Amino acid sequence: MKYVYRFSEGNSSMADLLGGKGANLADMAQLGLPVPPGFTITTEACRDYYRHDRQLPNGLWDEIRNLVGEVERTLGRPFGSVDTPLLISVRSGSRYSMPGMMDTILNLGLNDETVEGLARETGDRRFALDSYRRFVQMFAKVALHLDHEPFEEALAEARQRCSATSDAELDEDSVDWAVLRFQEIAGQAGDGSFPSDPWEQLRLAVLAVLDSWNNRRAIAYRRHHNIPDNLGTAVTIQAMVFGNRGWDSGTGVAFSRNPATGERSLYGEYLANAQGEDIVSGARTPKPIEELANDMPKLHWELTAASELLERHHRDLQDIEFTIESGKLYILQTRSAKRTAAAAVKAAVDMADEGMIERSEALCRVPAADLAQLLLPRFQEAAKRQALAEGRLLGRGLNASPGAATGRVVFDADAAASAAGSEPTILVRRETSAEDIHGIIAAAAVLTGRGGVTSHAAVVTRGMGKPAVVGCTDLHIDPARRRMSANGIDIDEGDIVSVDGFTGEVFTGAIETVSPNVAANVELSQLLAWADEVPRRLGVRANADTPADARQALSLGAEGIGLCRTEHMFFQRERLPFVRAMLTAARDVSEMERAVEEAQHDLEEARGEARAAIQERLRSAEERLAGSPQAQQFREALDRLAQHQRQDFAEILRAMDGRPVTIRLLDAPLHEFLPPFEDLLQEVAVLRATGADANTLTEKESMLETAKALHETNPMMGHRGCRLGLTYPDIYEMQVRAIVEAACQLGKEGLKPRPEIMIPMVVDAAELHALKARLQHLTREFEACTDEPAPIHFGTMIELPRAALTAGELAPEVDFFSFGSNDLTQMTFGFSRDDAEEKFLSFYLSQRLLSANPFNTLDEAGVGRLITIAAEEGRRANPKLQLGLCGEHGGDPASIRFCHRAGLDYVSCSPLRVPIARLATAQAALGNGQREDV
Repeated sequence: MKYVYRFSEGNSSMADLLGGKGANLADMAQLGLPVPPGFTITTEACRDYYRHDRQLPNGLWDEIRNLVGEVERTLGRPFGSVDTPLLISVRSGSRYSMPGMMDTILNLGLNDETVEGLARETGDRRFALDSYRRFVQMFAKVALHLDHEPFEEALAEARQRCSATSDAELDEDSVDWAVLRFQEIAGQAGDGSFPSDPWEQLRLAVLAVLDSWNNRRAIAYRRHHNIPDNLGTAVTIQAMVFGNRGWDSGTGVAFSRNPATGERSLYGEYLANAQGEDIVSGARTPKPIEELANDMPKLHWELTAASELLERHHRDLQDIEFTIESGKLYILQTRSAKRTAAAAVKAAVDMADEGMIERSEALCRVPAADLAQLLLPRFQEAAKRQALAEGRLLGRGLNASPGAATGRVVFDADAAASAAGSEPTILVRRETSAEDIHGIIAAAAVLTGRGGVTSHAAVVTRGMGKPAVVGCTDLHIDPARRRMSANGIDIDEGDIVSVDGFTGEVFTGAIETVSPNVAANVELSQLLAWADEVPRRLGVRANADTPADARQALSLGAEGIGLCRTEHMFFQRERLPFVRAMLTAARDVSEMERAVEEAQHDLEEARGEARAAIQERLRSAEERLAGSPQAQQFREALDRLAQHQRQDFAEILRAMDGRPVTIRLLDAPLHEFLPPFEDLLQEVAVLRATGADANTLTEKESMLETAKALHETNPMMGHRGCRLGLTYPDIYEMQVRAIVEAACQLGKEGLKPRPEIMIPMVVDAAELHALKARLQHLTREFEACTDEPAPIHFGTMIELPRAALTAGELAPEVDFFSFGSNDLTQMTFGFSRDDAEEKFLSFYLSQRLLSANPFNTLDEAGVGRLITIAAEEGRRANPKLQLGLCGEHGGDPASIRFCHRAGLDYVSCSPLRVPIARLATAQAALGNGQREDV
């Protein structure tokens, strides 16, 4: 098997085999760009390495030695020569970009002899020693797994010895001292020797880079971005070029467009007299790329030309690493750039307008889930101005990643990870490293004292859509004391700060946030308009329970409301007393009503003399019901609730005029509307002990009895949904009457209301049949009161496995199914939504017992199978049956792709996820389900 490919043998289509870095290096070499010679070890070699218990595959080492020989002959520089030594870099590179997560070793091939040869050849001993100290430090950390802190302490001491403010200012003697000290540290911490043989160095470096595929940070990054574990990394071996050769040398990162905004102009940073790790680590704050035009105008022109060529070639925004050695430009890497959602949208729309890509490709360029970033909150301007007036500005840095967040300060990644799920944290570091990835994932925002907009913190947070401010030099950060200070203000761990990733400002205390104005984003509006033009089978509705929700959903492009949860209306403070009064009387009233109904039924069946006795029983039951105080209380409470419901429905239907509004009848367990049973028990005991007012005591005792009667061991599977409608029919009748009256009112105003009624928690067709017999006659009033008669459709929520499996029996009874994927997931897995994540789900995900959180991304194998069965059998029994999904999966792109394949008609999600769903449904129709980059 061939494990190694020359740059001349690859191209950008071979990223699966050569990794993104290796494939693009091959591509650039064939485009004629100045790329140092080298070759790539394949991802297949990495997979075989792990298959064979971390042993290099047979023949791989021989291939490596042969191709190093080719590089030697190309450059006329022997590897290990004491006169003109070839130095090489060993870099990782997976199919998907994982910036900083795996390892790299530079300047490999140096030892005590070759460093002197490099010094003689270049006539610059300081440069040679600087390269050597960099190699020793990097090799010790990556290949020998030694702690980096002792090396940093020694470097700080070297700077102190010559009063240097940065590593680039160290004089030759100080660098020489640092090399000797580094060797001592490596010898003391390791097995007593630092490998001097260049070939042994190379062998250990290749092993270390292969091993880095499964280091802690790489695994955490893959899990966060859903990258498969079995892909492996390629390893690129390439001749070194030196940005630390002097002040006419340097290194940098450039973007063909601004990765934060998408603006079309060269963007990036560079450092003179430096190597790549200096800029990525954030150890030195670099210069903006615009200053390269002043410092080295010819090279700035060459870099701009290379950037434009690469963007045209790849037809995408490029992230380019470059090095300048003694006034000559080298391109070391290009890849599709990590970018914010704002940049992704603008770049895609602009490139389509420029004719670089088609509109369909522009739609598929933007990960739909990333649109959530454009819905990120901003600090309220008035609150921010007040914070400035109060002197709460702590400092300003570089606005590396947009968004706004408030949280408690933590000074290490472990602390941020520990607080995950409990309260938001702001991770504060002098500069981040790849080892901080688990804390970055957990934190609400990242703040660093050093680094630039292409530093590790900036790149990673932009990819995650997380606010970040970097290079905030006003801050004095003391991790050992768990404290930072700026402008005379001390901030201890646990104190609250607010980070503005849009402006780079950092404030003490909390600042109120506001949602963005999506309509004002011209490029996003254009992209979503293109999405709506795509012929797609899935419509997009919203889950909305209030008129404000409905108006917001409509402004974000919803085509209707797929779920209006009426129980949420009952929880409003001014309505809760009427709900409780209704419930307190409902049990007795229900028993009296059943007595009347039984007598009526018996009278219909009775013959002869028996009828007189039954008539008397019926008269007595009716009188008892009519004169009952509980019945009066129940009716009064129900009437008051009906007024509120009618108003609610009228306003929601008004907002969605002409669009469907699916209203789910009361679903929540009734005990949820009462205070907790234990609280009532304690309150009644106190009232009795203190001789409280008799009326108050009676009221609380009655409520306690109601809570006791409604108490259930497992309420989520108990007396709720359609079971309530059957046992307390007045409640559902009140709701349907309110819907009809609201619709009639709007119809008289010239509007076109389109209410749909959804019956929840159904397990059998008999339930639907019984409820429709009670409710459907009420909806006929709507047909009579409008100029253009249109029936109110009835449907059911498929949220129980039995309902899905008996869909063929349910379908003839209804006009639509709406899959309640939240409860269907809960019931299928046997996971409590309220408890699973806290108790065990995170463990399941970390151990890969589940590939994804089933409450976030729909489980296709189980829940998806039930939906497919229900869809197929339901449509077979009722060809006109409409199918929708109304759980929060309706805003998840992967779940939306499933809904498209399953043949559903619409998805419904929370209003703020409607733009995501609009783009994702278009992408599903275009057949886009594969990632191009992460």
